[in-house]
Amino acid sequence: MAVIGRLSRLVRVVNAELNRTFGAHGLDAASFDVLATLRRGGRPYRLTPSELMRDAMVTSGAVTQRLERLESRGLIARTPSTTDRRAVHVTLTAEGLALIDRVLPEHVATEHRLLAALPAAERAVLADTLRSLLESLGDSRR
Repeated sequence: MAVIGRLSRLVRVVNAELNRTFGAHGLDAASFDVLATLRRGGRPYRLTPSELMRDAMVTSGAVTQRLERLESRGLIARTPSTTDRRAVHVTLTAEGLALIDRVLPEHVATEHRLLAALPAAERAVLADTLRSLLESLGDSRR
């Protein structure tokens, strides 16, 4: 109970801090995830909704809602594929790229601040331990 209780409390603390960082830029964690995933993919910062869904491990409906919100803000654009009429591409707009490039350094700084009490070696052990636990529960995403 001690481990699960502490993990639960830690998730609340970490999420509150991350949400504060995202909120300062008018984002939530889900929107940040989409923008960061597109950014991480490199130029031309374009993926299909299915690729975004696989990366975020959420339903197609959840991805659709996220994309609608981001598109209404001009942060992404959805365009039909030129090679497959059924496919759509999601691309970061210039505004979306500028926003994620502003948020990412703050996000990383927040993560560093949250883990600052642990020396690098302890962070590595913790990361490995958590990965092992997740894998034992069927989550093999790296």
